[in-house]
Amino acid sequence: MGRLFCLFSAAAFGVMAVFGKLAYDAGVSVDALLLVRFGVAGALLLTIALARGALRGLPRRAVLTGIGMGAIGYAAQSALYFSALARIDASLVALILYLYPILVMGTAILLRRETASRRRVLALATALLGIGLVLSGALGARFDLQGVLLALGAPIVYTAYILVGDSLKLPPLALTALVCTGAFGTYVLLSFVRGGTSFGFAPIGWVWLLGVALISTVAAILLFFAGMARVGPSVTSILSIFEPVVTVVAATVVFGEHLTGPQWLGGALVLSAVLIVSVRTTAATRRRASGGSPTPPRRTPQPAVPSRSGPAGDY
Repeated sequence: MGRLFCLFSAAAFGVMAVFGKLAYDAGVSVDALLLVRFGVAGALLLTIALARGALRGLPRRAVLTGIGMGAIGYAAQSALYFSALARIDASLVALILYLYPILVMGTAILLRRETASRRRVLALATALLGIGLVLSGALGARFDLQGVLLALGAPIVYTAYILVGDSLKLPPLALTALVCTGAFGTYVLLSFVRGGTSFGFAPIGWVWLLGVALISTVAAILLFFAGMARVGPSVTSILSIFEPVVTVVAATVVFGEHLTGPQWLGGALVLSAVLIVSVRTTAATRRRASGGSPTPPRRTPQPAVPSRSGPAGDY
């Protein structure tokens, strides 16, 4: 059941790009999508966290930091992601976005939180080659430079967000609720500054908005936690690779998007790079569980191969 929960979570996250594009087709703006997403998700996750006592006794500084992470980092990452989605194919956004585990690992090495190894250098080189193929395959008459730059900005911002959250010791559900609440606050403020957010879109747009909020945010996060509690973070991170596969397949079925040969190869290389480092982590975990030789202790928690959820349990 744990593996099944992880796969369902990855699938729920994976269809978020499709829900987003369908919402745009119904006349929903990026601002309206993000305002509704974080409003609905934040309210539900706060309710669940309060009911389970996840927010009880938390230090005020930690609460403010969690809200700040959502108001700044997570709000920025989501804006980049959904703005890119409005300009380029969902499958391309998904593959670019999934660079974030490798970026986290590379940044952690540069900051000396982790040590370099042959396996990690191989993963970095493989990911860079893969994303080069993905982007080169997108070159053509319909190439949107701004959309690609927005998509590249999303994993970069998310990398910083993860590394900050890695040092914040809060229960995952509590942190996720605080982050979504902080992000909602940012979009409420932006809506006020801009003179309001228009909701004059087609009624079907509400269906896709609720899909983003309820399926691809709340359900995806809760399924992720349920799965990780049963199989652990290492197995969860590997199963989360199912997510961009779902996005590519769903975008092909719904929108008729098609990746070129180089893009398929590049996408496979990016996901292979994540597997290169994930499988080693899982193997080490199994050795420790079976009484084998433990791996040398690290000075700080390892953020190198985060799952889709990262420290806050959500994208």
